[in-house]
Amino acid sequence: MQPDPATNANTSSQQLAPRRRKTGAVLAPLIVFAVLVAVFGFALKTGDPSKLPSALIGKPAPQTEFAPLPGLAADGQAVPGFSSAELANGKPVVVNFWASWCVPCAEEQPLLVKLQQRTGVALYGVNYKDDPVSARRFLGRFGNPFAAVGVDPNGRGAIEWGVYGMPETFVLNGKGEIIYKHVGPVSAQSLAEKVEPMIVEAQKAAAGAGTAASPAPASSAAPDSGATQPN
Repeated sequence: MQPDPATNANTSSQQLAPRRRKTGAVLAPLIVFAVLVAVFGFALKTGDPSKLPSALIGKPAPQTEFAPLPGLAADGQAVPGFSSAELANGKPVVVNFWASWCVPCAEEQPLLVKLQQRTGVALYGVNYKDDPVSARRFLGRFGNPFAAVGVDPNGRGAIEWGVYGMPETFVLNGKGEIIYKHVGPVSAQSLAEKVEPMIVEAQKAAAGAGTAASPAPASSAAPDSGATQPN
């Protein structure tokens, strides 16, 4: 009896299917890795790491909560941690991920201090995988511009925020939505050309929204001549 060609074809297809699935499972991570390498390579080639993409732009900050940095105080008061819910307070804010072991963080810290002084924006710091004592010494040496400092001891918060590495800076509008992300240390140039304009624009938008939501002032027109006047 001659073998049925259709049966042989079905058998071959059944044998090839597992191989194809296995090959796909192996290639998929490699493709994703290749894409990430290309993206990072582009950012490095252009000299602008802020061009690295972020899926969070235009979206609310991830739901995260950062406990306070132990032992950190300012003006005799303990500096609090913060949660993402506090970032939607009607005013633009800046969130900065940093660590005492991060050399670029030390270079940008004085610039963050000046940023806060110039714009008056509230800065929130996230201390990433750090030793509390070293973190406090870092702030004592390079300045503490933060209204609140939370800790991310296991890096889970950084993953939620899509952080690539230390440092990274986010600008949020009054609704708690991320409107700008800067990867790597900020410089005087990047602050002047990118970060500060985003903050100022967000501040104007928040102020405009507040004005629009305010009730109209009472009329100051003269009373009707027919109205009864008090004696």
